[in-house]
Amino acid sequence: MTQPSDKRSVPNADNGLKLNRRTMLAGSAATIAVAALSGAATAEPAPGLSDARDPLVRSPGGLGAARPRRDGPLKVRGEARFAAEHTFPGMVYGALVFSTIARGTIRAIDTEAAQAAPGVVFIMTHENAPQLAPPEPFYSSPTGMAGSSLPVMQDASVHWNGQPVAVVLAATQEEADHAASLVSVAYDAADAVTSFEAATAGAEVAKYAGRDLQYVAGDAEAALAEAAVSVDLEFSTPRQNHNQIEPHAVTVAWQDGILRMHDCTQGVDLSAITIAKVFGIAPSDVHLTAEFVGGGLGGKTLWQYHILAAAAARLAERPVRMTLSREGVYRICGGRAPTRQRIALGAGSDGRLTALIHTGTTVKIAHNAMTEPFIDASEHMYRADAMHLEVRVGTMDMLANTFMRAPGSAVGTFPLETALDELAEKLGIDPVELRIRNEPDKDPTTGKAFSQRAVVEAYREGARRFGWQRRSGKRLGRREGEWLVGTGMASAYYPYKRFPGGAARITLTSDGKALVEVAAAEMGMGTSTATAAVAAERLGLAYEDVDVRYGDNTLPGSLIAAGSQQTAAIGASLTAAHAALVAELAALVPEGAALHGQPAEALTTLDRSLVLAANPAERISFADLLARSGRTSISAEAKAPPPAEAKEWSMHSTGAVFCEVKVNAITGELRISRISGVYDCGRILNEKLAASQFRGGIIMSLSMAMMENTHFDERNGRIMNPSLAAYYMPAHLDVPEIDVAWTGIPDPHAPTGARGIGEIGMNGPSAAVANAIYDATGQRIRDLPITLDKLM
Repeated sequence: MTQPSDKRSVPNADNGLKLNRRTMLAGSAATIAVAALSGAATAEPAPGLSDARDPLVRSPGGLGAARPRRDGPLKVRGEARFAAEHTFPGMVYGALVFSTIARGTIRAIDTEAAQAAPGVVFIMTHENAPQLAPPEPFYSSPTGMAGSSLPVMQDASVHWNGQPVAVVLAATQEEADHAASLVSVAYDAADAVTSFEAATAGAEVAKYAGRDLQYVAGDAEAALAEAAVSVDLEFSTPRQNHNQIEPHAVTVAWQDGILRMHDCTQGVDLSAITIAKVFGIAPSDVHLTAEFVGGGLGGKTLWQYHILAAAAARLAERPVRMTLSREGVYRICGGRAPTRQRIALGAGSDGRLTALIHTGTTVKIAHNAMTEPFIDASEHMYRADAMHLEVRVGTMDMLANTFMRAPGSAVGTFPLETALDELAEKLGIDPVELRIRNEPDKDPTTGKAFSQRAVVEAYREGARRFGWQRRSGKRLGRREGEWLVGTGMASAYYPYKRFPGGAARITLTSDGKALVEVAAAEMGMGTSTATAAVAAERLGLAYEDVDVRYGDNTLPGSLIAAGSQQTAAIGASLTAAHAALVAELAALVPEGAALHGQPAEALTTLDRSLVLAANPAERISFADLLARSGRTSISAEAKAPPPAEAKEWSMHSTGAVFCEVKVNAITGELRISRISGVYDCGRILNEKLAASQFRGGIIMSLSMAMMENTHFDERNGRIMNPSLAAYYMPAHLDVPEIDVAWTGIPDPHAPTGARGIGEIGMNGPSAAVANAIYDATGQRIRDLPITLDKLM
């Protein structure tokens, strides 16, 4: 792991926080030595919870090794086929025509010129589309995977500016795109709600995942008024759009009554079930694969283009490839909703919080249940005598908002962590120390014990690695020529999740090899690599002897790569499948063998053998067992137990981010010169993959801090910058070398001891940047993105 930048640029670097300096370097990644973390909160394993006494938690074996991604060579050689790289005989190409009004009806649609265009095979509009059921969105049912419940091309109604109003099929993509440009549509516009202020005028308490986004404990306003020191601040975050490296696409065909789809979804089984319901067919009549997905980040779910491609393919009796342009993604695939937030903090002179108020508004569409839960971190990160946390939401006529990496917490940690920095300055207390003083001994809102929590150690190790200078109410920024240099820090947070529906199948062969099958998604984060490693440790096999099949809805499980929980869901599924496999193997033990009559619970697998867990020397090899039973292989499949662990314990990942920025005093140009993050996320299953995930989240957060902003014309509800030419994101020169490390302390109640790492990197850097800018310039920026016009 690369160390922080030369500390000669940080005079007298000394944080004075009783730092623990024992670290352990493992390969290229830094892991803080567990033995050195005195005081780290870890709940004692509790009998009865499925993973509390998991041997992989107690002894990880080879888990954590920095193995390269299994899919890497395929992608480098161009052999990994994505959704738009599959073909069917006789396939045609689809293009969409998008509405240009925010609300109203189609008065007339003229397709004559398009029909006469070269290569055109078929055109579908609401006038000839088949009857379809409305898709089920997230949270409307256990299997809902759609962005909204709006019926798809069932009548002349228009619900947002960019809604598909026609589908053109042609022999080539270019011919389809050209013909789509010839479709003429006349509208009768209706009054639409397209401004944030109008949408939130009657905002109500929001719901998210079935719960009210509201928490009240004590009289926070009174406590704020009586506080010795307080801050009361307003923040805003903008609308943001998805820009995965692979634009959305699907290739579909109806063959012998089966809808076959090559997709780019984050959840193969849930997408298959959702689209089956739309067409009124059985889920078993949909075969959906998504072996390789070029980034998901919450946006690769089920959108109207999937349904339109399948409907048009059925009517035209031709396979269809539907590939969205980058503009098409902006028109019909949702992103992060804008927010307006208030953070008010009150504290005694000792820095302990007496009041924590985090309230605000956001918007959504009327046809989904997705609200930005931006109070999430405020619910669980800090103790306070009184709290008022609340999200209110209004409805707008716009493209459906949806999940985007670290929904809620990405935009919620920015104001929370910036306000803490302002409070620390008023108190004359170092920002790191202020957070330590407000570290809770139990969950502040639920009262549950933490399953494992070592954020204080992350603060201290992060400060040490970065060379943090302790401060007491005064800026420490300096000038280097025309550059103003400052440093800042913030906490990172993301909740542990494990969704129900996990299942796996394990097949053992007589030569000691294993095949693991699970309907998981691979979006570039190393799903098959991590799954093979966990399965190898669970089975007692070499990593190279385990193969993994995934990305196919005919495989076991209804998993989704979302919420940083797929690895936990797979881990729990493998535990269950392994137990079922051991039971199957135990049934094959012949009379007279050493293990005959032993209960399955007393047995496990190791070194290609079934062994007695208490005495592994007592064993019988897989080859012997299978040969005696006349088999060449044996399989077992099982479902993961319900996710009870998060009901018993407060389970969250945390961390600390430290940042240095340079602001040009003449032009206002902002540069991130160095950044470091230390994370407490349970056991790390693969150091190389983990470092990549943390860095990717940090980069995306820097993008949110400095650049990303969807320009939404509130006059007509249209997105005005639907391309990478006008929607800015970082390039290589915008991102410094990123230093990451982790505690590596296993969570005794998470499968294999690991919590999710895919999204926590997104939380914290934007606030650290804002705090560093203040240190450098004396300017507080409370509205994202932080563009140079705000710094001039």
